[in-house]
Amino acid sequence: MQINTDTADSTGYEFLAFTLGAEEYGIDILKVQEIRGYESPTRIANAPEFIKGVINLRGLIVPIVDMRIKFNLGAANYDNLTVVIILNISGRVVGMVVDSVSDVITLNPEQIKPAPALTSVLDTGYLIGLGTVDQRMLILVDIDKLMSSNEIGILDKIAA
Repeated sequence: MQINTDTADSTGYEFLAFTLGAEEYGIDILKVQEIRGYESPTRIANAPEFIKGVINLRGLIVPIVDMRIKFNLGAANYDNLTVVIILNISGRVVGMVVDSVSDVITLNPEQIKPAPALTSVLDTGYLIGLGTVDQRMLILVDIDKLMSSNEIGILDKIAA
């Protein structure tokens, strides 16, 4: 399991919980810079489909990645619950569009189960595991791995 031990204290690991479709996901809270309401980004020609465009965040040009498209979950309906999670990934600021954000969840190591071994057709290298709290199950995502260096390179070119 690849969890950043710097984020753990005596109470466990903290994850920001968000939804995409019917599933609930979690990312390391320390990667989150801020949460904003969705605003239509400026589209960039020839960008991959999952990159919706860029926004101007207090003078900083921030690429916006739509996670529904990234995870092949179909078209998103942008409404008043849709949010953009502004992330700081390897010194790079990126926005991530999700359906909604629910809360911050603290998980102890025993509440985190390894990601299931799936076929080689499906890339699950970005999964940390599955977190369980009461009746909830969170798919825990390593956001650094998900935004692979190849894609970050794409994002760097778009923001330049």
